[in-house]
Amino acid sequence: MSVSRETPPLCDYEGSRYRTEFWDPSRTYEDAVERLALRALLPPTGERLVEIGAGFGRLIGEYAGYRQVILVDPALSMLEQAREHLAADPRVILVAGSVYDLPLATATCDTTVTVRMLHHLADVPLALTEIARITRPGGAYVLEYANKRHLKAILRYLLRRQGYNPFSREPYEFVELNFDFHPAYMTDVLRQAGFAIEAGRAVSILRLGRLKQLIPAQHLARLDGWLQRPLAPLAPAPSVFLRARAADRDQCAAPASLFRCLHCRQEGPLAQVSDSLVCPHCQTGWAIRQGIYDFRVPG
Repeated sequence: MSVSRETPPLCDYEGSRYRTEFWDPSRTYEDAVERLALRALLPPTGERLVEIGAGFGRLIGEYAGYRQVILVDPALSMLEQAREHLAADPRVILVAGSVYDLPLATATCDTTVTVRMLHHLADVPLALTEIARITRPGGAYVLEYANKRHLKAILRYLLRRQGYNPFSREPYEFVELNFDFHPAYMTDVLRQAGFAIEAGRAVSILRLGRLKQLIPAQHLARLDGWLQRPLAPLAPAPSVFLRARAADRDQCAAPASLFRCLHCRQEGPLAQVSDSLVCPHCQTGWAIRQGIYDFRVPG
């Protein structure tokens, strides 16, 4: 995938069967515990929420308190599934694009969400810089990341059953474009991007195949939910959820439009011409494909 400038690599699910082959009944527990964490950390209401790496819109039901919801994903096929899944919800805007170069205007979103997305990025600091740019001053950023220093990894390391050190701070790429992150590393890069962490949850601590076979998913998820907040400071779980707050910046006027041109970086309104959005400054066009705004390449 490319945009109007070269960006670092990321993993997308273009053309995959992610919805049917990954989120099958065997992951009912993971879906439930992630929703519990999101509900605990997400501001319940707001004007505009954006989820980046939203895929097929799995979590859209958690955003009922927002007037407008933007789902961004690099895979057009995922957004096509979201369009079918959402049954033309008038609040939802679907955008194909990269987190490294978001087509959204500066300070345009009250709340930003990334779940199961950061671990697919080769350059998390760059992505967080873009996320900070589109989040209004004082706005919330709710994120999830794959934890390198979880309890099972520590035990395996101490027993010499794995090669990587879970206590080292650098990201660990366990397969291509799949990274685990040390909690201290994530704290540092969030701070550098201008975010202050407010709250957290340790999630999926009971993600063990044997437990999932023995205990019904709803009971296992309920127990996980009880543990999420008290265990958060220790971060023993394979997944960590955080709520961070965007730093106050110099006051600026409200954005004139939702989108910005990725070619010339102008943030004035883009004009809809037939099935395209066209920048009035540089005349670059971006396709609208059956209701999906496609900012992957000009066209």
